[in-house]
Amino acid sequence: MSAAVKTLIVARHGNTFGPGDTPTRVGARTDLALVESGIQQARLLGTHLRAQGILPEDVYASPLKRTQETARIVLKACGLDLRIKTLEMLREVDYGPDENQPEEAVIARIGAQALKDWDERAVVPPGWLADPARMTADWITLSQYLIKSRKNVFLAVTSNGVARFAPHITGDFEGFRARFDLKLKTGAYGVFKYEGGRWFAERWNFRPGH
Repeated sequence: MSAAVKTLIVARHGNTFGPGDTPTRVGARTDLALVESGIQQARLLGTHLRAQGILPEDVYASPLKRTQETARIVLKACGLDLRIKTLEMLREVDYGPDENQPEEAVIARIGAQALKDWDERAVVPPGWLADPARMTADWITLSQYLIKSRKNVFLAVTSNGVARFAPHITGDFEGFRARFDLKLKTGAYGVFKYEGGRWFAERWNFRPGH
């Protein structure tokens, strides 16, 4: 009998800024709740997964309100009653001096090229407290744990900075970048599947309702 296919859904939390708000770079030390549009994004994600028949059997989220709340709403929309397992590895990166600063101030400090390198190649800008090697290792360790699990479908709700290191589980980060943008939009998700002894990316940055 062939081994069961494993499915890992990596989702970004919903919006934390509403109309009229000034968006800032929300990192590990800024614990915001979802705004109304973010709540709706989480509901859409849950109803979408349910319609697709992709129902999580295990759910993980960072300790931050925005990911915990997103996970709860997704589960409710899926019609599931599961305990959310909190993982520190899913906490957003610490943006150092740029934490909770508007984008103009961030660009003024580090330059537009540094942000471009972060978004396109996951190169950490100067001053940010993020360890790519550790985040990569954390995702690989989680993926290895999931392979051994008796369950088959998993949901990890995290933030944009951390999510971009998940593709390392495929063993072909550059190949992933050639197919997809690294950045996940709020309320969007990606799917990795484990089959034939390897993980591969099935989709990325898909936002239900768009």
